[in-house]
Amino acid sequence: MSPRNLIALAGNPNTGKSTLFNKLTGLKQHTGNWPGKTVLLARGSYTYRGQTYDITDLPGTYSLLASSPEEEVARDFICSGQPQVTVVVVDATALERNLNLVLQITQLTEDVIVCLNLMDEAERQNITLDLNRLQAELGVPVVPTTATTGAGLTTLKETIARMIKRELRPQPKSLELDPKHPAASLYSHAEKITQQVIKSSRPGPDRTERLDKLVTSPHWGVPLMLNLLALILWLTIVGANHPSELLAQIFSWLEDVLTLLFLRLGSPAWLHGALILGMYRGLAWVVAVMLPPMAIFFPLFTLLEDFGYLPRLAFNLDGLFHRAGAHGKQSLTMAMGLGCNAAGVTAARIIDSPRERLVAILTNNLVPCNGRFPMLIVMGTIMAASVANIQGDGFLATLVVLIALIISVLVTLAVSKLLTSTILRGESSFFILELPPYRRPQIGTVLIRSFLDRTLAVLWRALIVAAPCGLLIWILANTTLADSTLLVHLAKWLQPLGRAMGLDGMILLAFLLGLPANEIVIPIIFMGYLSEGALMEVQGLATIEHILVANGWTWLTALNFLIFTLFHWPCATTLLTIRKETGSLRWTLLSAFLPTALGTCLCLIVTAMASLI
Repeated sequence: MSPRNLIALAGNPNTGKSTLFNKLTGLKQHTGNWPGKTVLLARGSYTYRGQTYDITDLPGTYSLLASSPEEEVARDFICSGQPQVTVVVVDATALERNLNLVLQITQLTEDVIVCLNLMDEAERQNITLDLNRLQAELGVPVVPTTATTGAGLTTLKETIARMIKRELRPQPKSLELDPKHPAASLYSHAEKITQQVIKSSRPGPDRTERLDKLVTSPHWGVPLMLNLLALILWLTIVGANHPSELLAQIFSWLEDVLTLLFLRLGSPAWLHGALILGMYRGLAWVVAVMLPPMAIFFPLFTLLEDFGYLPRLAFNLDGLFHRAGAHGKQSLTMAMGLGCNAAGVTAARIIDSPRERLVAILTNNLVPCNGRFPMLIVMGTIMAASVANIQGDGFLATLVVLIALIISVLVTLAVSKLLTSTILRGESSFFILELPPYRRPQIGTVLIRSFLDRTLAVLWRALIVAAPCGLLIWILANTTLADSTLLVHLAKWLQPLGRAMGLDGMILLAFLLGLPANEIVIPIIFMGYLSEGALMEVQGLATIEHILVANGWTWLTALNFLIFTLFHWPCATTLLTIRKETGSLRWTLLSAFLPTALGTCLCLIVTAMASLI
């Protein structure tokens, strides 16, 4: 990356910084860790008048004076001398709070441009700013923009180009700060400048305040959250059905083509079995099952984030997590875990306290990801249909998953309390939660970025571990020892523990072999029950129910299956992510032990109680 055209993009959270970054760079961007730290930086480039400009989007921070990883990264990068220009994105509707960061940066470097963003919202709130006075008080260029529409971006690009060519030389004013209270001095200067710059503003509640009376209400906030979550789950479940079937058909057709190719080449049967019936079929199953729900869930989740709802979710749950000794931001990482636990673990980086970040990481797997949704949906629907004679497809499946989610959240709080009262004792930190104004989501950008940055990234990690697992399963199912396959021998060895838990050996083996991806647990169970030599899919709930009942399943088996689906070890992708984030094998093993011990104990208790009835 050329240092002469390198731009640092800084700013508070919720200033539209990411929107500005996306508008400038389009799809010419990528993400990566800051060296030595688990802090993601987005990097991209754009071309203006034949010159290429590289941008590094720094983590959103309120200050450079604290010591969170994000603040350290932003401060170190700005002070490194690498960026030729630092663009500080400022919310025009919250000038006083944002100027605090601007003043800090202008004391570190003089090559600063203030991008006064969200001018459309300032206009709607009747906020009038004296831009010339602001520029004079700061001593650096001030460029008004509305990143969502692209207004002002050409002027911003021109200002950056002129500054890099040294045609424009800012002269930031030096500040006399109280050495004993530098932070207070900065806020005092920011307040003084704001009073001189703002000409007029409209009093009274705006649209955001009116909506927040409902969304953050102590009476309606949580019910609204549950209904919104149920809607997202329903859209994910119903919307993923047909794409999953279509992908399965495409992969089946491609499997036939590959099989024909192997036959024409005269390949031995074992090679075809290992590569096609093992590795390929395992990969195909994971893609067909994982891709559609992730492609729906992640964009919907990101749209809520872009709209400004996720901070409200954290606000509604902050009290519960605080009483559990955890951090309020854990609610956001927990919500991210609904799409993928590995993504939820990575999202724990937003928690500054190492102790509370570790609590969020260790408990994230207690919330089911979309890999466990199919098991919850299938078994829950079968239970309701057979026990209560209820039919309902998407609605029933959504209800089952929603109940499971509520239980998992309660368990997450309980385990968090256990951890913070024992091995992770310490004082709970507080954080200032900013509730940004509601904004119209950038639908096109959200769809593209969520698919590229979240869906495909998670899917790729799953595929890396799914291929060797498919090969291993095929070997176990096709290697005979004493008139039985290794798969059957292993299932018989696990049978006593399985029976004690109200399950059976084949179910436990399926969970163990499903370590790379939960999506293949059910196919492994059917493969074992039907003595097939490769992963297989059984179509139709009636057929599934018939096979399970024929192999000794009862309502107790289905109930314990649901319990163990909720609470067992994380998948391999999540475990690798935990190992990377914590840098500790001990914490990684504990993250697997906690849910597994909980699920095993619950199954043993339920089975023991059922035997007494």
